[in-house]
Amino acid sequence: MVMGPTHAMSGAAVGLAVADLLPLDWGGPTSTAETFTFAAVCAGAALLPDLDTSQSTVSRSFGPVSNVVAKGVDAVSLGFYTVTKGKRDGKRRGGHRTLTHTALFAAGIGAGVSALVVQFGKPAIIATLFICLGLALRGLAGELAKEKGWLAVSAVAAVLSALTWQSYPTEAGSTGLGVAVALGCVTHCLGDAITKEGVPFLAPFLTLGKERWWEFRLPSFLSIRAGGPFEKVVLGPALTVAVGLMVIWAIDGAPQAIYDAFMPVPQ
Repeated sequence: MVMGPTHAMSGAAVGLAVADLLPLDWGGPTSTAETFTFAAVCAGAALLPDLDTSQSTVSRSFGPVSNVVAKGVDAVSLGFYTVTKGKRDGKRRGGHRTLTHTALFAAGIGAGVSALVVQFGKPAIIATLFICLGLALRGLAGELAKEKGWLAVSAVAAVLSALTWQSYPTEAGSTGLGVAVALGCVTHCLGDAITKEGVPFLAPFLTLGKERWWEFRLPSFLSIRAGGPFEKVVLGPALTVAVGLMVIWAIDGAPQAIYDAFMPVPQ
């Protein structure tokens, strides 16, 4: 699988890019703080699909709790695959890269988050932020978060979620929270699609040659090896630089200030 930091960084990049394009009725951010919160939620949610394996970054993010949840999601995913697989789909021993790596899961969890926030308000917002911001910390902080441990990550995530929950105070804002979560999951799947293993993004609805769980992937000469040199040396650093530049650009007034700084003043 693509490494956790790469997934999180790509989620942050997509979140920053989409924040400026998302309509206000869909919960589009209206300030720099809201833009950063949207991007952070997207970054954390970009780890969620790997909750179907106990070997992933997300399964270790909240200690024993997330590990138990990962085992449960693995079992449910395997059961869903078994029930929906086509005639030419093979047997599987685990549920990794099945249900949680589909458009169905991304749409479902996004809609579910929005519905919970509309129904329960502040508690649901804080819970969603806690999970997503915790995952974002675990992914973006990489080795530092691993060194400090899941308790420290959880404590920081709790503080951040309490401070940022007002970024989603309205019904439109709740839609934005759901959009950020769904977008993160889609970003994860796109990241896995460029690897040699591929991802069953359109399963189980689109059958191809009697296979419902066929893998969407790039041609072999364009695909990368997950965790390989290209990801570590090129893709990861490139995403880090891109996110850094996008963060600067997202700050209110920064684009105009940059323009004024580099463009000559007419005499």
